[in-house]
Amino acid sequence: MSISRRGFLGSAIAASLATGLNAQDKLQDNAKDNATRRAEPSGSGKRPIIICANNGVNYLDDAFAFLKSGGDTLDTALRVVKGPEDDPNDDSVGLGGLPNEEGVVELDACCMHGPSRRAGSVGGVRNIKNVSGVSKAVMEHTGHVMLVGEGAERFAVAMGFPRENLLTERSRKVWLLWKEYHSTDDWWGPGLADPHWKPPSPSARLSPATSPQAELWEQTIQRLEQRAAELGIEPEFRMAAVRRVLVPPAGTIHCSALNEQGEISGSTTTSGLAYKLPGRCGDSPIIGAGCYTDQDVGSAGATGSGEENIKVAGAHTIVENMRHGMSPLEAGLDVLKRIARNYNNDMSKLKFVDMTYYILRKDGAYAGVSLWEGNANKQHKIAVHDGTKRSETTVSLFQGFSHDFPQFPVELPKELRKE
Repeated sequence: MSISRRGFLGSAIAASLATGLNAQDKLQDNAKDNATRRAEPSGSGKRPIIICANNGVNYLDDAFAFLKSGGDTLDTALRVVKGPEDDPNDDSVGLGGLPNEEGVVELDACCMHGPSRRAGSVGGVRNIKNVSGVSKAVMEHTGHVMLVGEGAERFAVAMGFPRENLLTERSRKVWLLWKEYHSTDDWWGPGLADPHWKPPSPSARLSPATSPQAELWEQTIQRLEQRAAELGIEPEFRMAAVRRVLVPPAGTIHCSALNEQGEISGSTTTSGLAYKLPGRCGDSPIIGAGCYTDQDVGSAGATGSGEENIKVAGAHTIVENMRHGMSPLEAGLDVLKRIARNYNNDMSKLKFVDMTYYILRKDGAYAGVSLWEGNANKQHKIAVHDGTKRSETTVSLFQGFSHDFPQFPVELPKELRKE
């Protein structure tokens, strides 16, 4: 895959000028308007039904057939999330997940079984691929709810889960590329919540294509592409590898399943932030943040900015909102407003935050909501199967697309926005 050098940087920065500056003038108004204008109904109630993050869409047919034939709701959800865990080409979970800053894959997961009102969770697990299944084993075979680190790994082995190397050759090479490039630029602070954090200079992000900044990034991309070739990264994946270096991804999958009898369960699993500090756990293994299910009400799960979701106990708050009469859509948007409130609706910070919630009520009504319409010019979507499999665009609190964090000096070229 080739790059059009000065041309694409010029068009990218021009697009950033056209959308970024104009959007910056309108963001405050959009935040107020969009927070109140959403009156669309949630998805209509129908049972049985499965909802999940869109990276699980290819696994819904098998899971729905299992659910419709009488399969347990948690086992149904686990069938969906196990697909990406087993896929070495999905670097957001399980095998092939992008590692921490030391080159080690660490996985998190949790689950809740509505009918028995039980929960299980694991965090920071190494060498075990299907941590969603391990979270269920914690629920079924211990008196605990959460196990972490080395203890969780030993427990998984005792339960029959094999130890295996989760770092695929592709992920290892992408990590090496990142390690060489980011020798002094990583997830060490300050973060967005730090009172001393400053947004990147507009002049640096929006400078003309002929500026030294644009030329510097052109050279950087060329150098990374060349080094990716030297490391043996396949040609068709090199631009994706460069993107993963310049903008470390975060990936997760959540799934909730509801049967005809009204039994409901949920599961969330992830490899967390790429190149994170060793031992970092986000929201995915936190009962009430990355996943929460209440048999009397419904289920919710999350993908996105894990630290922000922990602070609002997102999934639990959504379910409680529904308990008090909110629709799935209203319940999700309310929690997104709480995230915005935590930053005093400061758009210079919120544009670097994103969150998507997957919400399923006991009667089959559902909703997918997100802070922004998407990221990297790709829309957020929720996958649904209620007899018909489909992907639906989420309802967003703010119009527009979130920005990458750590912040990037210029709008990424189109080649680097493709996945």
